[in-house]
Amino acid sequence: MNDLIVWRDKLQELYAMKSIYIDKAVQFVLALVTFLMINQNIGLMKAVATPVVAVALAVICTFLPPVVTAYVAAGLVIVHLFKLSIGVAAAAALIFVVMFIFYCRFTPKKALLLLVTPVAFMLHVPYVVPVACALVLGPISAVPIVFGTIIYYMIECVRTSATAITSADGITKQISLFVKTVFQDKTLWITVIAFIISIFVVYTVRRLSVDHAWKIAAASGAVVNIVVIVIGDIVFDIHTSYNMLIIGNIAACLFYLQYFLRKKSTLTISLKYFKIGGGIARGVV
Repeated sequence: MNDLIVWRDKLQELYAMKSIYIDKAVQFVLALVTFLMINQNIGLMKAVATPVVAVALAVICTFLPPVVTAYVAAGLVIVHLFKLSIGVAAAAALIFVVMFIFYCRFTPKKALLLLVTPVAFMLHVPYVVPVACALVLGPISAVPIVFGTIIYYMIECVRTSATAITSADGITKQISLFVKTVFQDKTLWITVIAFIISIFVVYTVRRLSVDHAWKIAAASGAVVNIVVIVIGDIVFDIHTSYNMLIIGNIAACLFYLQYFLRKKSTLTISLKYFKIGGGIARGVV
């Protein structure tokens, strides 16, 4: 444990000295991972589904405001969908436009959360995002997290249903099938509900005037995720992977408790890059 604390302090000192370079490095890595995963999951347009294109886009985005990375990622998804169906690409573009309108209205400085959430899903660690963001951000983090979750399920829909969509008779039916597959997915809405409840529970507990409030909040968020999704699985028969659900939440919770949730938390420094940093709340020990 002492070794972890020493490493944490060293990372804090390094970040304080090299924050500009570290921020840009993180922006590049996140952009690159995002573009590579989009190409891997829905690489329909072979001309842009190459590592060279992903690296080039990531380099360009590194020197632009973070929100540009979100726009480019959305554009890349639409380009791939254009190869699948013009109608589906148009429907996806409309969904992205609506999302970005709400994003600009409610969370204009949290663009990269739109990317972090689907990437976390693809890496099989989605439960880390709502708890971590609720600890530092608060309820407002629900907006980009919900949109990021929808984006992931859009990509997953195309990955698993591309053949069925292209087989549909006419653009209208293709659009209808795409929209229904995404927005009638019970797993999507159970996950969204679990994340929203988890965010509000974590934020509420974190603000309590009790010892170890942040630790209790992190544990509460993990429990809420598990309980809500298990209830949804039982009621709606959505066949959730319990192993990933339980292990993912426990691992995330232990990660917070053993490393991040200490004085001068590295979590706050890490999230500072995304322009969502906040002060350390009462109850951190």
